[in-house]
Amino acid sequence: MIELHDVSVRYEGAPAGDPGPAGGTAAALAHVDLQIDEGELALVVGRTGVGKSTLLGAVNGLVPHFTGGRLSGRVVVSGMDTRDHPPREMADVVGRVGQDPLAGFVADTVEDELAYGMEQLGVAPATMRKRVEETLDLLGIAALRRRSLATLSGGQQQRVAIGAALVTAPKVLVLDESTSALDPGSAEEVLAAITRLVHDLGTTVVMAEHRLERAVQYADSVITLPGDGIVRGGDPATMMIDAPVAPPVVQLGRLCSWSPLPLSVRDARRAARPLRERLGSPPQRTRSPGEVLLRADGVTVRYGDRVAVREIGLRLAAGTVTALMGRNGSGKSSLLWALQGSGPRTAGSVLVDGVETASRNRRRSSAESAAIGLVPQTAADLLYWETVGEECAAAGPGARALLDRIAPGIDDRQNPRDLSEGQRLSLVLAIQLAARPRVLLLDEPTRGLDYRAKELLARQLDTLAGEGHAVLVATHDVEFVAGAADRVVVLADGDVIADGPTADVVASSPIFAPQVAKVLAPQAFLTVDDVAAALGGQP
Repeated sequence: MIELHDVSVRYEGAPAGDPGPAGGTAAALAHVDLQIDEGELALVVGRTGVGKSTLLGAVNGLVPHFTGGRLSGRVVVSGMDTRDHPPREMADVVGRVGQDPLAGFVADTVEDELAYGMEQLGVAPATMRKRVEETLDLLGIAALRRRSLATLSGGQQQRVAIGAALVTAPKVLVLDESTSALDPGSAEEVLAAITRLVHDLGTTVVMAEHRLERAVQYADSVITLPGDGIVRGGDPATMMIDAPVAPPVVQLGRLCSWSPLPLSVRDARRAARPLRERLGSPPQRTRSPGEVLLRADGVTVRYGDRVAVREIGLRLAAGTVTALMGRNGSGKSSLLWALQGSGPRTAGSVLVDGVETASRNRRRSSAESAAIGLVPQTAADLLYWETVGEECAAAGPGARALLDRIAPGIDDRQNPRDLSEGQRLSLVLAIQLAARPRVLLLDEPTRGLDYRAKELLARQLDTLAGEGHAVLVATHDVEFVAGAADRVVVLADGDVIADGPTADVVASSPIFAPQVAKVLAPQAFLTVDDVAAALGGQP
């Protein structure tokens, strides 16, 4: 179905070793030979910026027809050579969902967006209606059919983008971080739907995903990109032995020398029976809260008749990292913007160091602006300059060093809009962290980040907390929460339904529990590091 023959991609205007538009090296792919069969789900694995998006873009000819650069070798999809067939001629063969769904929308409402692709392909109206209804049901978005795309949450937009790709019934589906904004339950539903297409209809799926804990168990093959343009492929169990990134169950299997390595929680629970008998109590996290920096009372946000946030009270103390969780559309982003002061707030008050945040944003003095910072889901909204170096220089001392710690290898000369989604987010994080705000709010900060980058981010947030800052992170990333957060607040339909220490809130949850907690339940271990500490280095 998909064949790559001696494929190399080099971006023009940069000598070997310099970054290209996709965020990797100029030789983003080097002499790649690869075959993906019909009806196969191939999972693409690698560090942030290593070239995964370049590989996916080559499948439907976006690389190099749209991105530029030089491609040598041959890419053949369903008998069509991308050298001879530009992306528009492959639109009915290859469906694609990019990292930023909002950037790919062309219509105003959900239903119109689903119909648009079929209209361009000349699909009969009766068939269009049937496919739209099937797709709405398949992805659980029927209730959103008449909603404006601009009013949807990031996760809801991602579901619509997947639906818009599926509705044209392509033979090949290319997904680039397509579940990154979905809550755990929604991600499972979407992956189950995709797997159903693979098994029942023979659709070929090529998916790049950083949250491997969600996807690796569904994969028929794993394609790894260790760096320097190298691409390798094979069966999941074999490739995960030395893959550059791996989910917690695989990391736990490596720690305990299990063979074969588990790819699912179920497999790991079977292997972990002797381990559970050896483990004692999990290590205690000792970080203590300090003075309250942010006080929110009665915060309410309405959009017309819809209540997004309902009379929420919240305290954020110095020296703490708090995770804000909940399903897509539960009100997390609305709450963050209301707390920061720039977003709408129907009622309530938010004070940072005794000053109302809404009035801070009206005055915008530099000292007051540094009191509370927010990193939004669409990180590019905060980038204004032409190069990474200019962005870091404008942010002030320390921004470049922070960027190198979170996502090393990004060249000062690159345009921020040519970075991968994860690299762009890392740049915005560095810019915001350089201002050292007393209270830092982050909205889905791990989208597009690999496990190593998320570990570095967690360390940076821990350092901020240790220096007396308060951090609030809205996220669906349960593995990141397990390692980074002291406290978890859970929202549902705009209300707080849970608030407490991380282990108490997430360990027993079937939705929000991290993989290690599921494997070792009822013992309250959350991370592989917790297990390693309890074992004292002995597997």
